[in-house]
Amino acid sequence: MLGFFKKSAKGKTEQGVRRTRDAWWGKVARLFDSSPLGDDLWDDLEELLISADVGVSTTTKLIERLKQRVDNEKIEEADQVRNALQDEIVSLLAVNEPEPSTSANGRLGVILVVGVNGVGKTTSIAKLAHGLKGEGKRVILAASDTFRAAAIDQIKVWGERISVPVVAHQPGGDPAAVVYDALESARKNADYVIVDTAGRIHTKSNLMEELKKIRRVVSKSDIEPEVLLVLDATTGQNGLSQARYFAEAVKVNGILLAKLDSTAKGGIVLAICDELNIPIRYIGTGQELEDLAPFSPESFAEALFSSES
Repeated sequence: MLGFFKKSAKGKTEQGVRRTRDAWWGKVARLFDSSPLGDDLWDDLEELLISADVGVSTTTKLIERLKQRVDNEKIEEADQVRNALQDEIVSLLAVNEPEPSTSANGRLGVILVVGVNGVGKTTSIAKLAHGLKGEGKRVILAASDTFRAAAIDQIKVWGERISVPVVAHQPGGDPAAVVYDALESARKNADYVIVDTAGRIHTKSNLMEELKKIRRVVSKSDIEPEVLLVLDATTGQNGLSQARYFAEAVKVNGILLAKLDSTAKGGIVLAICDELNIPIRYIGTGQELEDLAPFSPESFAEALFSSES
């Protein structure tokens, strides 16, 4: 977890989910202000959660847990159910998978950033690199999206903007060879290599095989990479299917949820943690380089139910 981003993580989370809360989760919170505890409340809550992209399976699990708590704790007030719901959301989001040990004891850290086209992958890479630089780390970017010349140019532009070197080959080259060269360059000159991969269409197996090859190149260097999947929060349940496919193709260590500050409903966060048991590592909270926050279940749930405008 990048300490550089932790300094204002709570405020950034609040900033990132404000539109989500105002458009969707505020309705959930207000439900408990006016509805008595009973079947109608449970039905309305189910409808709202599904509408907020939580999904049917995770919504069912949340409501079952809430009903169990109401029975066990003899809860009689609707506002107490709201507090219990916030607690259960925190519990659901707290995926107990340890973070990969990167750049420890002088070892090179490698972050493979994967995701389909248009999710904000390259911008997220720049934010990560900027944050690591803020911690005094030396970073190299590997332009392994060789399928599109524009992708190579884009990562080079970001590298110049944040003063981070970029290792790149010609368009159409072997993405794994780019990674190999970046690793060789980084052994004495960097603490981290962040690898930009092609925006693979997750239904095309040949491209997934190329991604596996990249991971094998890293593993042969006796490095266990972090595989960070970037998802667009606005895609809703489609993001869950993307995450499932990538998780099957290559071990995904964590999720970077981009564009949460836009029109996202936010519930996809719960579905991913519940159904795939993959932790959310970071959330994109805006357009600037500093607009990336480490994900905290407590801060996220608190922001969803906050009454601040």
